[in-house]
Amino acid sequence: MSKKTKVLSEVTATHGGIASLLITVILVGFGERIGERYLPIYVTTAGASLFVPSILNALDNFLSAIYSFPGGWISSKIGYKKALLYFNLFAIIGYLIVIIFTGWVAIIIGSIFFLSWSSLSMPACMDLISYEVPKNKQVMGISLHSLIKRIPMALGPLLGGVLIDNLGITIGIRVAFILATIFGVVAIIVQQITLSDNAVPYKKQEGFPKVFPWSFSKDTQILLASDILGKFSSQIPYAYVAIWTMEYAKGAQISATQFGLLSFIEMICAIGVYIPVGLLGDKFQKKWFIMITFILYALFPVSLFFGRSFGLLIICFIIRGFKEFGEPTRKAQIMALAPQDKKALYFGAYYLYRDILVTLGVVLGGILWVISPELNLGISFLFALGAVLLYGIKGK
Repeated sequence: MSKKTKVLSEVTATHGGIASLLITVILVGFGERIGERYLPIYVTTAGASLFVPSILNALDNFLSAIYSFPGGWISSKIGYKKALLYFNLFAIIGYLIVIIFTGWVAIIIGSIFFLSWSSLSMPACMDLISYEVPKNKQVMGISLHSLIKRIPMALGPLLGGVLIDNLGITIGIRVAFILATIFGVVAIIVQQITLSDNAVPYKKQEGFPKVFPWSFSKDTQILLASDILGKFSSQIPYAYVAIWTMEYAKGAQISATQFGLLSFIEMICAIGVYIPVGLLGDKFQKKWFIMITFILYALFPVSLFFGRSFGLLIICFIIRGFKEFGEPTRKAQIMALAPQDKKALYFGAYYLYRDILVTLGVVLGGILWVISPELNLGISFLFALGAVLLYGIKGK
């Protein structure tokens, strides 16, 4: 048995809750990602203006912020098993709305539900890993979770692109969300059978807790500020990447299936970095892993600007995949700096404040895109450069 395989086996076999969590992540994630990447094109096809995709992406970030904190609180109150059940049902409601109604307003309303799962469940997932995985293997545990999460992110858009190219955008998206509903139901069944009720200790909370940014440690505050700049860079063009590659990039203008293939390549690259990072992240300083992510944030909009052929776009999406290099170490850093008995709560609070501010960047991205797609990519680069400089100088 190789060293990598041995470490993975130790992490997953130590506690059954990790294996149950990973199965749930695969099933729900696969259903979610079949149609999610194509929503910007779907809403414009349904009659929305070109500004609406940025509203959709802003809503995604805002809901991620709003949901992450109560998601951590709910998980602390009722445990992982019940929390994941409620979160899964919440997402399925959104899928059903998109399946039944075709107008772009209904798509926005449905997204309020199905964009919720990742942000609601993330604090619970991180708390579970923190509780069940030994401290000297927690970066590996988080890396494994991130790796597994990227498998459906790689395969989902590829299947979604095939559905759209063969069935058309409207029918293809609806079929995609029918599959998402089926996967969500199966995930509930598997998770409820395999995850024991006592896998998570009950944590009594009196009222709704208050966690403010100034209660974070100085190192967490610097990480948060740098992360906000980096996510600004990522989210400014995010809603328009599919539109740029399929409609705007001169010389490219690829099909939906080709865009799905680019997303697949991106996720394969992301998956490829998680095991090395997991093996090394607990042994070396986390700062340099996180710095690499911010540098790659800066490279992505530049490479996208010059991605005027399918071959160049492949390079662009490889860069986009490798930007996940510092993600496990950043999450491990947040958990390590949080109070021992409130890790899920503090993790949710971190994402609350980050994503609320990043939502402004998404709106800015829509305004910049209407002015000029090239200006959108240029401002994205400048924010990433700010993240590099801030964390490079102040981060520890």
